[in-house]
Amino acid sequence: MRHVLRIATFNLENLDDRPQGAIDFDDRVAVLRPQLLRLRADVLCLQEINAHPVSKSGPRLFSALDRLLEGTGYEGWQRVTSLNRGGRHPADKHNLIIISRLPVLSHDQVWHDLVAPCNWRPTRPLPPPLTPEPVEWDRPILHAVLQLPQDRRLHVVNVHLRAPRAVWLAGQKERPGRWLSVGGWAEGFFLASIKQAGQALEVRLLVERILEDEPEALITVCGDFNASDREAALRIIRGDEEDTGNGHLAMHMLVPAERTLPEAVRFSVIHHGRPVMLDHILMSRQLLGWYCGVEIHNESLGDELVSPATIHGTPESYHAPMVAEFAVPGAS
Repeated sequence: MRHVLRIATFNLENLDDRPQGAIDFDDRVAVLRPQLLRLRADVLCLQEINAHPVSKSGPRLFSALDRLLEGTGYEGWQRVTSLNRGGRHPADKHNLIIISRLPVLSHDQVWHDLVAPCNWRPTRPLPPPLTPEPVEWDRPILHAVLQLPQDRRLHVVNVHLRAPRAVWLAGQKERPGRWLSVGGWAEGFFLASIKQAGQALEVRLLVERILEDEPEALITVCGDFNASDREAALRIIRGDEEDTGNGHLAMHMLVPAERTLPEAVRFSVIHHGRPVMLDHILMSRQLLGWYCGVEIHNESLGDELVSPATIHGTPESYHAPMVAEFAVPGAS
């Protein structure tokens, strides 16, 4: 017998039940909950989940996510969550979460464990620093190992790479979005590119570490990559044969699920009228053998630049959820 396994990813964009301007959280629940139900996922990789303490010294809780999942099949499933830089509790903003119907065997997060921060002495800040400063990633990588039938294991890696937006530099911005010099913006954009590529390298090295221990590992890397198919970050993580030039490394390649869809529907974000594929589900070659198909739920997707300027208090996420389906052999 075969069992259907559905793995999904969704950037919920600052999911938070605290007051945020004109956004009504009940409206967000009304819009987002049907999207989650439609996925019919067994494993959910979520990005941009905010947490906050109920009291000054209390633990940080995911109250918004709890309210969103209330009454759904996902309520009560096992969760794996990212932590702040100190590793003590969730961050206030933009946490990663894996929600699984499958038992969680182990989990960890990777944040400069495999790739040390680059050191750079910026030239444009006012005043410029006297010594190089570390260029650290904004978020960790979340990794969970899930139990499959017949003692098989599934490695799920949830990522949210740095967006290609220039890093803030002291004295180089007049206000949000308005730079005082092209040179300042250029150096900020350069630093953002380092963050994104460095984070992608750490993802790839995590995949390599898994494959060293399990050469036939079932691996999926899901999330918001903030990069399309041919951009550097995605190429680093995929490890295509065309890039390595070595056919013996073919089993190390990760394959994007969306390649099975027609190009006309292959997008997860609309950016100023241009459809782009920034969210991905990548599969190891071994997992590709179980692959059945993928859905990108982008029918109601708004433009991430135009819509917020024209819609007051929009409850939407401007990322489309996507889900890949697999046939797990030998499941009862």
